[in-house]
Amino acid sequence: MNSKSVINGRGAQLNVKNRFFELNHKMRDDFLEYCEKEGESSDNNKTNYINVYPKSIVNKVTSPDVGMAYSMNPYQGCEHGCIYCYARNSHEFWGYSAGLDFERKILIKKDAPKLLDTLLRKKTWKAKTIVMSGNTDCYQPIEKKLEITRDCLKVFLKYKHPVGIITKNALILRDLDLLQELSKDNLIAVNISITSLSEQNRRLLEPRTATSKKRLKAVKVLSEHGIPVNVMLAPIIPSINSHEILPMAKAVSEAGALSIVHTIVRLNGAIGEIFSDWIRKTLPDKADKVLNQISDCHGGSLNESRFGVRMRGEGQIAKQINDTMRLAKAKYFKGKAMPKLNDQLHEQFKTGQFKLF
Repeated sequence: MNSKSVINGRGAQLNVKNRFFELNHKMRDDFLEYCEKEGESSDNNKTNYINVYPKSIVNKVTSPDVGMAYSMNPYQGCEHGCIYCYARNSHEFWGYSAGLDFERKILIKKDAPKLLDTLLRKKTWKAKTIVMSGNTDCYQPIEKKLEITRDCLKVFLKYKHPVGIITKNALILRDLDLLQELSKDNLIAVNISITSLSEQNRRLLEPRTATSKKRLKAVKVLSEHGIPVNVMLAPIIPSINSHEILPMAKAVSEAGALSIVHTIVRLNGAIGEIFSDWIRKTLPDKADKVLNQISDCHGGSLNESRFGVRMRGEGQIAKQINDTMRLAKAKYFKGKAMPKLNDQLHEQFKTGQFKLF
């Protein structure tokens, strides 16, 4: 790896063109322009936090490949910097790049708990599990200071509403008290993402996430406190972490996880360019092999959008990965399963509350 060409502490190594803006369109950032006028560098690798004020916080999920009906994201963009992250493309909708902007410009929704409270009080709302972090991680570093996710969990607990969480940050253990209360009524399911047991791989793929060791500890602590945990071995990247499937499955099962799921990496939209640039800078000897094997999983393309195929891929390499996952489940998760969350208590609670008025 040529360290001189790599931006340390970041996943993406460049900003790519935003496909929603013309070439001659210039995005204006008052803060950065001010810094430049004052003689300061506007590209100092620091993270900028930007408040945004959406009118709603819960989104309906229509994809048949995603196991959730609704999602919510207290933050847009993610400082974790996972190079493969599918959510990078969504940053373009906000006028930013899917590359370094995704990691450096984090949009903060401080009104998220209030918006969630308003939704769950509606007479027309029918309880169905809402997943926090359907797009970007709700426990990314700034959450330690802002506690927006924690405040949202308080709202879910208040209204006895089922909630799922997806994260790769051990910061989730800070909220163990709330998670335990939710679990008493079967209102919580946690999904921990673990992509590698190798710290070298983890640092390259996910530079600002919790270590793999800390994530395994989070699985163990949550499980010991009766909170159901599913582990996402995702994405599986040929010749980078595909050889770790069985060891990872064994480790998370021993830590108490009740199930595992996986996806095969796909590099849609701007992510193909970002990932290709990254791997040629960080793993140049492997670059062609890995990119060719990813393409082999998706009909000769890095991009895959077909429902029913995009998550699992096709071809011989994809078959080997999927077969290994089936073996891992049979070997380490026989008799284990995640519980179905309780969506009945919310209606009873809500009805009781309305009777008070």
